[in-house]
Amino acid sequence: MTTPAYSQITAVILAGGKARRLDGEDNGLIKLLDRTLIDYIISALKPQVGKIIINANRNIEHYQSYGFPVIADMMGDYFGPLAGMATGMKNADTPYILAVPCDSPFIPSTLVSTMFNTLTENQAEICVAHDGNRMQPVFALISCKLLPSLLTYIDEGGRKIDNWYVTHKLALADLSDSPDTFMNLNTPADKIALETRMAEL
Repeated sequence: MTTPAYSQITAVILAGGKARRLDGEDNGLIKLLDRTLIDYIISALKPQVGKIIINANRNIEHYQSYGFPVIADMMGDYFGPLAGMATGMKNADTPYILAVPCDSPFIPSTLVSTMFNTLTENQAEICVAHDGNRMQPVFALISCKLLPSLLTYIDEGGRKIDNWYVTHKLALADLSDSPDTFMNLNTPADKIALETRMAEL
């Protein structure tokens, strides 16, 4: 069953990396069974959130063709996911952002409801997905009130997501029943694995 859209959440699709392990090929624009990875992400998120922003530092026009705002990192030269999250928080006009990577095509229809319910039940400021074994830090629901804190952390040289998360009230959303959520594409072998899994579904 598809979850209702949460109007107070803006999804921020993180497509700002250099994809070094893919010889610089843009992860979000790689095709999987004739659809780009970001197309799968958008289709999964549209019924679940109020708005969508794409965070990208290249191929801007291609990303704009999907019909959503495309915003480059507000600071630095490929500072990593935290810069994308900060950029999303600054540009969202909702109380929360949901950060997700651009190369994980199996986002479940219950992702937002699970994470939002976990956050509210724990009165947390950040909710991060957990796969049953470890935290998956780029799947995160974050209060936009934390933007000043995040900018300070980045300005002071902080780059590790986990180290910033633990400075705030953090809750972990149990997604151990949806392990496919965290399959992503970092290498050519990953693409084969994703296509194999998609064919099985």
